Amino acid sequence: MSVAAFVSQFLEIVFALLLAPLLSGWVNQCRAWLQNRTGPGLLQPYRLLHKLFHKESVLAEHASPLFRAAPYLVFGCMVLACAIIPTLSTDLPLASAADAIALVGLFALARMFISLAAMDVGTAFGSLGARREMLIGFLAEPALLMVLFTAALTSNSTSLATIVEHIAARELVVSPSLAFAGVAFAMVALAENARVPVDNPATHLELTMIHEALILEYSGRHLALIEWAASLKLFAYSCIGLALFFPWGIASAEAPSALALAVPVLVFKLAIGGAALALVETLSAKMRIFRVPEFLGTAFLIAVIAMLIHILLDT
Repeated sequence: MSVAAFVSQFLEIVFALLLAPLLSGWVNQCRAWLQNRTGPGLLQPYRLLHKLFHKESVLAEHASPLFRAAPYLVFGCMVLACAIIPTLSTDLPLASAADAIALVGLFALARMFISLAAMDVGTAFGSLGARREMLIGFLAEPALLMVLFTAALTSNSTSLATIVEHIAARELVVSPSLAFAGVAFAMVALAENARVPVDNPATHLELTMIHEALILEYSGRHLALIEWAASLKLFAYSCIGLALFFPWGIASAEAPSALALAVPVLVFKLAIGGAALALVETLSAKMRIFRVPEFLGTAFLIAVIAMLIHILLDT
């Protein structure tokens, strides 16, 4: 591998760690503007992480080593997921591991650890949140795989770098299969990141909360890592969507000099995507938990339709 490839890989990880909290702050800021109120500052997620890292971690009396290790494992999974997604360049040392199935596996691994940790201390809310989280994952992962497989059919490869290079080299036309896949991906991303209408990240109402129920027993640096991992997950899903459906601006192996241009392009696309997410959350209402299977089932059907459209029209 060339030196430029390792530089690209290093920059991808650094930018993910730095921009993920900023993306969360931007979404919260846009949502506050759309609701005609003064929201938290753009840098509030950084202040929250700084405060939590300097607080003492309080652990439950009967917490096992899994409960202590889960935040580090979840954070590591999210960092690795961001590292294998071609956000700035497709020339990455981890490109051989940047497989669509491996990416979904990383998200599933993080979900498993946080769910087991939530049930570990034996609280009612932790078990409730773990069951809901596993239900959402059970329904969202097949839909996400169908979306990734639809994109993989365009390049005959499940490698994310190959998919991005192939789609970016195509003419600027609206592909019906990718349009349907984009709708399905947006629905899955809302559910996986605990956003409205599936979940509300700002609520602590026991009848509706999912993500917050998983982390009620965490504090201090452990809570900071989980909150940072949640921001990284939103960043990762945003970058997956941008890479699959708006790959223009991502540098390729043949043009390492384009890496300098890829950074402002990525920031611009994330800003547009964050504003769109805030708009969707403002215009949507929180659905009942019993409607979530219908929501994700619809996403799966749309993803399957996208794959069928590709087979019928694009081949």
